[in-house]
Amino acid sequence: MSVKSRGEQSSRDVLCKKWTFLLCIGSFCAGMLFTSRMWAAPESRSISRTTAVEAEELKLVSEGCDPKSLDMKVVRRVSKDMNGEVSKTHHDIQTLDKTISNLEMELAAARAAQESILTGSPMEELKDIELSGKRRYFMVVGINTAFSSRKRRDSVRATWMPQGERRKKLEEEKGVIMRFVIGHSATVGGILDRAIEAEDRKHGDLLRLDHIEGYLELSAKTKTYFAAAVALWDADFYVKVDDDVHVNIATLGETLARYRKKPRLYIGCMKSGPVLAQKGVRYHEPEYWKFGETGNKYFRHATGQLYAISKDLATYISMNQHVLHKYANEDVSLGSWFIGLDVHHVDDRRLCCGTPPDCEWRAQAGNICVASFDWSCSGICRSVERIKEVHRRCGEGENAIWSASF
Repeated sequence: MSVKSRGEQSSRDVLCKKWTFLLCIGSFCAGMLFTSRMWAAPESRSISRTTAVEAEELKLVSEGCDPKSLDMKVVRRVSKDMNGEVSKTHHDIQTLDKTISNLEMELAAARAAQESILTGSPMEELKDIELSGKRRYFMVVGINTAFSSRKRRDSVRATWMPQGERRKKLEEEKGVIMRFVIGHSATVGGILDRAIEAEDRKHGDLLRLDHIEGYLELSAKTKTYFAAAVALWDADFYVKVDDDVHVNIATLGETLARYRKKPRLYIGCMKSGPVLAQKGVRYHEPEYWKFGETGNKYFRHATGQLYAISKDLATYISMNQHVLHKYANEDVSLGSWFIGLDVHHVDDRRLCCGTPPDCEWRAQAGNICVASFDWSCSGICRSVERIKEVHRRCGEGENAIWSASF
């Protein structure tokens, strides 16, 4: 090969290397340009989003809406909505519970009525009520009495218990039922029962129970009374009072009316006397050992001269009368039946005023008593002779019942 040929070959090699170098530089620049554009778009969008958020916050601040306070408002609104839902659910549960309770009471009343019919109890009024349909009454006042207490019943009729058409008017206009409550003698159809039947035909104010009378059976009589009363009359309250106690019916009604919306009401003069273990003493408690050590006291319960319970509690007694334990003292028994229940105890001392001058002073001060008796006698001492005097000095007036609003 000549020198010229070698020179041309060398020149071509130099040109190829230059073009290769220039092509590499061009490719690098193109790659940098492409990479720069690919990253620029996301960065731009990110900046744009941040700016939009900041702009929104600036807008809220300019309008007086701090984003932090806005968040608190949202939290409060959500909390309020949740509280509303909880309250609504609680209300629905209460409504359902009340509905179930009413159905249970109606069922208990129907069962008691059916048992009265099946056992052949002389409840003629029950048949009349079933034929005419039950109406709602305000209160049923059961006056506990015995075969030997005819004079006491007559003294009550002559003072605070309306008679004849006035008693019927009291039932129709005020919804107040009043009956002497008595069972049967051990000898069914004997002279005692016939005397009571004759008295009832004359006055029409006795409620006969399927129960054998006896002082030691007062707890059983109390259960039977409430069961019979619930079956016969649909009332808001059921009252038990002894036949040697003076009662102002209008004041009693106005007192109970204040608690009309309270469920499971148990009202009376609450006490907690000693448990008497010694035999032979009055109010001896044979089951004293159940109340702990000697010298212990009973649980709080209403004194037996007068107390009242609401319909739901009377229905509870009616439904469970066969399993409710009976203590020697009737008022203790009643209090024990409500232990463990959510019962509203009301201690009202106007239900246990003393006889004159105590009840008279109260009446003069405008605080008329519901019931008056002597604690020493567990009733008005010599009530047949003294109840008229108590009525004259402590009574609310003949027309008070007609002007009272229950």
